[in-house]
Amino acid sequence: MKERLYRYYPDDFGKLEARVLHMDLEFDVFDDHTVVSSKMFLKSIDPIYKLCLNARDLEILLVESDQPMKYNYRQKDAMLDISFETPVPRHTEFTISTKTICRPTKNILEGLYYDETPAGAPPQQITQCQQWGFQRIVPCLDDMTAKCTYRTTIRADSRYTNMITNGDITVPRKTVYLGADGSRDEIVYENMSTPMAPYLFFLGVGTYATYKMEFEYPDESCFELELLVPPGSDKNAATQSLDILHDAVMWIYLFTGPESQKHLDKKRQIFELTKLRDQLKHNLNSANVLLENVNKTMNNLNAIREKIDLLSDGLTFGYKYTGTVYREIGMQNSDFGGMENVGNTTITTNRIMPSKNMTDASFEYMADVKAHEYYHNINGSEVTGNSPFEIWLNEAVTVHIENAFHAYFFGDDYTRLQTIIDLYAPVSGTFALDSGAASMPILPDGFNDPNDLITSVTYVKAPEFVRMVETWIGKETFAHALHAYHRKFSHKNARTYDWIHEMEFASKKDLSKMANVWLHQTGYPILFVTKIYDAKKSEFRLKLKQALPLSKRPWIFPFSFALADRKGKIIYEDIILIQNEEEEVVLTVEEPAFVSLNRGGSFYGKIVTQADQKELMMQARKDKDIVSRFLAFNTLTDREKERLLKNPDSTPSCEYADLYHELLCDHTLLNKTGGLFLTIFESTDNEEFAHRYDRLFEVRRQIQNEIAKRHEISLKIIYEEYFDPADPEDEKLYSVRGSLRLKGEQIKRRQVKNNALRLLSTLDTPEIHGHIKRQFLTATNATDRLVAFSAWLNSSAPEKKELTFIYMEECKKDLVAWESFLATVAGTDSPDCLDMVQLIEKDPAFRIEQANDQRALYGTFARNRKYSLQTPEGLEFLKSTIIRMASINEYSTVGLLNAFSAIDKMEIQYHVPLVTALDEIAESIDPEKSPSVYNRIKKLLVGAPNAVRAYEIEHNKSRAFH
Repeated sequence: MKERLYRYYPDDFGKLEARVLHMDLEFDVFDDHTVVSSKMFLKSIDPIYKLCLNARDLEILLVESDQPMKYNYRQKDAMLDISFETPVPRHTEFTISTKTICRPTKNILEGLYYDETPAGAPPQQITQCQQWGFQRIVPCLDDMTAKCTYRTTIRADSRYTNMITNGDITVPRKTVYLGADGSRDEIVYENMSTPMAPYLFFLGVGTYATYKMEFEYPDESCFELELLVPPGSDKNAATQSLDILHDAVMWIYLFTGPESQKHLDKKRQIFELTKLRDQLKHNLNSANVLLENVNKTMNNLNAIREKIDLLSDGLTFGYKYTGTVYREIGMQNSDFGGMENVGNTTITTNRIMPSKNMTDASFEYMADVKAHEYYHNINGSEVTGNSPFEIWLNEAVTVHIENAFHAYFFGDDYTRLQTIIDLYAPVSGTFALDSGAASMPILPDGFNDPNDLITSVTYVKAPEFVRMVETWIGKETFAHALHAYHRKFSHKNARTYDWIHEMEFASKKDLSKMANVWLHQTGYPILFVTKIYDAKKSEFRLKLKQALPLSKRPWIFPFSFALADRKGKIIYEDIILIQNEEEEVVLTVEEPAFVSLNRGGSFYGKIVTQADQKELMMQARKDKDIVSRFLAFNTLTDREKERLLKNPDSTPSCEYADLYHELLCDHTLLNKTGGLFLTIFESTDNEEFAHRYDRLFEVRRQIQNEIAKRHEISLKIIYEEYFDPADPEDEKLYSVRGSLRLKGEQIKRRQVKNNALRLLSTLDTPEIHGHIKRQFLTATNATDRLVAFSAWLNSSAPEKKELTFIYMEECKKDLVAWESFLATVAGTDSPDCLDMVQLIEKDPAFRIEQANDQRALYGTFARNRKYSLQTPEGLEFLKSTIIRMASINEYSTVGLLNAFSAIDKMEIQYHVPLVTALDEIAESIDPEKSPSVYNRIKKLLVGAPNAVRAYEIEHNKSRAFH
C-alpha cells in the first residue's frame, strides 16, 4: 500500500448529503469563553440516516432536531454524529439546533482567538475561519459548498466599542443586561443577499477607533466604507487608508467587467472626476466652509455629477457592491496578511493604513491588499471554489485583477518587473520554491492542512497561468469569459474546469491540454533558444527546445518574441503557442542585431540563450520591452557571477561594472522601473553553484564593490540627485487627493537613491559610514531609515552595536517599526547575525505567539541560509526554533521548513547535518498535533534521496525517521 503523504485527497471531498439553507446564530461572548446557540436549516438531497457535522474542540451542551435523533461527539475526530431514528426523506427541510462553548486561545489563529487588546479594554476577540475555522466556533458542515444565509445575534460586554459580523444591522445595538458585574449589549445582523461559505464567516468584539467615508458610484448610489483600527490611531493616516480603499473600489467598478478593455479614456476621466467630486463633498461637510462658498461649491458639484453621468452613458461597468457597509478591520495577530469575510475584511494592522514607520514595500502591499480583498466579494464570495483544491481559482484571478490595479497607479513596466523579480528572487522566489522538494502543483495531489495551499504557487504561479490564458485568448475575450463565469456561477460553487470551459467557450480555443500540464505539474519550463541566420536566403531560424526531466510533459504556453535592429527598432514580432518539446520558427527577414525573448514575461519560466556578450550588452541598452531587457541584463549578471564562482582569484569585469553604471544613469529607464531593474540576485541558475549561499553572497558583494570603486564619485552624485527630502506640499496633496501615482513616483526615486547607497556601503570607509549615519538619523520615511540601518549592520563601523540597541528601544514603541526591525536584523549579512537574533529573541518585547514576530525574526533568519543552514550554530538554532514553533503555530513552522527544500542540491558536507536536523525535529514533535510539520519533513526527505542515503550510512539507520 502506498504511503499517504497527505491527510486529504480530492476523493475526501464528496457531495454533501444536505443543502444548508440558513443559520440562526447567537453568540454570548465572555472573556474566556463564548456560548454559541445555533439553529441550522437544511434540506436533504437524498434520504439521510446519519449526518456528520464538523465540531473541533467544542464543549457540547445541547443537540436537538425537529427529527427524532441521537448524537455522539467524537472529539478526537472533531465530528458530531447525528443519527436519525427514521431517515430524513429526500428533498425534505429539517433543522438541527446546538448549544456549545468555544474557548479562544492566543496562538491558534483559527476560529475565535484573542487579538491585541488595547490598554484597559476587555479582551479583543476576532475569528479567522479560512479554511476550517468555523467548526472551531459551532458544529457545522464546514465545506465550501455549504453556502447559506445568516442571521447573527451578538451579546457581549458593553465596553466593547464594536460588535461586528457579516451582513447589515437589522436590530440596532442596545443594552440588554445591567448588573453588578457590568452591562451587556446585544446587536443583530442579517446577511441575506450573498449566501456565503462557512470559511467566510466573521465575528469580532473589540475596542477600535472607527473611521467612515461615504462611497458614491457614478450613478450616485452610495454605501459606507468603514475602517476599524487601534484607538489613538492617526486620523490623517486613517483618512488616507480610506482614500486608497475608495480608489480600489472605484477602480474595480470602472475597469473590470465584460468591457474592461473598452472606453479606457472615458473611464480614466470618470475616475478623476469622482476624486474631484468627493473632494467637493468633503469641503461641503467641513466645519470651516464659509457660507458664501456653499452655493458655489454645490453648483460645481452638480456640474461634475452631470459630466460623470454624460461620460457614463452607454458604458458597461464591473462589480458593484451589494451591502450597505464595507468594513476593514485591523488584526494584529494573523497567519495571513488579509482575509475576505463578506463585507468584513481583516487586514494585518501593520499594513491597514499608512504609517511613518511603514516601508515603501509595505505601502504597496497595503494598497494591493485592499483591492485584492475587495475583489474577493465577487471572486471567492459570490462565486466560490468547490473545495480547498480550488483555492487557487479564488486567489489567482483575484491576484490578476490586483496586479492590474497596481499597474494603473505605478505603471505597467514597474508592476510587471516587480512580479518578474518575485519569480527570480533566490530562496523565497517562486522559481526557487517551485523547484524545491516541498513544491506542490497548482492543483496538488493532496494536502495536510488547507494552509499548505497558501503559498507562492497559489499567489504567484497560478496568477501567471491565468495571465498566460489571457495572453493567448486576448484581453477582451478574457474579460467577457470572466464576466460569463461570474454570472453563471453567481451564489454557487465552481470547479477548476468550469473556469477553463468559460475561457474555451468565449475564445473558441482548446485550453484543456495547456491547463492539464500547468495545473498538475510542478516546476516550470526552461526554454533553450538557438538562432541561425542564412544571409543568402535572408532566412532567420529560431530553434526552441524545452529541457524536460523524464517524468515531465512538455509545457504549453504563449511565447512572445521580437527581432530588433541595432537601435532597438522592431523588425518583426509575434506571439506563438509552444506545444512541443521542440519548436522552430522560420522567417524571411533582414538579420536582427538581437532577439527580444519572452517579452512582457509571456510565460512562467526561464530562457537560456546562446546570445553572446556583445548582443546581450546591446539588448540591455536598447530593448524596448522592459522584461526582455531585464532578462538580458540578468543573464549578463549571471555570467559574471558564474565566472567569479569558477575562478575565485578573478576580479569583476570593468565592462559589466560600466554597463551597470550606465543603466543607473538612464533616467528614462529608472523613471519607469525605479531601482528594480538594477537588481543583482544572490543566486545563479548554474546548479553547481546555485546552493552555495555563502559564496553567492561574497560574489555579489565583489561585483557591487567593483561598481562602487570604479564609479564612486558618480554614485555620490546620483545619491544626492535622487535624495528627496519630504515635501510638505506633496504630502498635503497626497492626503487630500489620495494620489497613489504621486506615492509611486516617490517610491521609485527612493529605490534608485538607496541602490546607490547600498553600492557605496561596500566601500566600508569612514566617509561612507558618515553618509549612512546621516541618512539613518535624518530619514523622514521608514524605507530610507531601514536601508541605512541595514547598511550600518553590514559595515565595520565602530558604533554598530550601540546604534542597534538605541534603534531597538525606539522600535519597541511601534509594532510596525518592530516588525521591520526584526526582519532587518535577521536578514543581515553580518557574521554576528545569529548573536543579534538570539539577543532579540530573549527581549520581553519579542512575543513568540505573535505571527508577525514569528515571520519577521524566525522566517527571515531561516531564509538567510548562509547562516541558518551553512553554520552549525545557525542550524542548531533553526532546529530548536522549529521544534518550539510546531506547538505554537503550524503554519509559520511549515514556512521555516522551506529553508530545507534543496538539501540534495547543496554541497555534500551539508547533507548529513541537514537530514539529521530534520530527523531530530520529527522525533521531537507529535505527528497528530502537528501533521503539516511532520508530513512536510517527510516530503522534504523524499526529495533529498542522496542526502538521506548519506545519513543512513553514517547513522546506520534504514530511514531518516520512523
